Amino acid sequence: MGLRINTNVASITAQKNLGKTLDRLNVSLERLSTGSRINRAADDA
Repeated sequence: MGLRINTNVASITAQKNLGKTLDRLNVSLERLSTGSRINRAADDA
């Protein structure tokens, strides 16, 4: 019996997109909590 590897490409893509969305959400929440559009030096670049 051979080794069979199955991947769920849709699931991997969804997980990647969820991670990006969470990163953006965290940045937005940080901006809302400080009332500022610039919270880090990178925001002003």
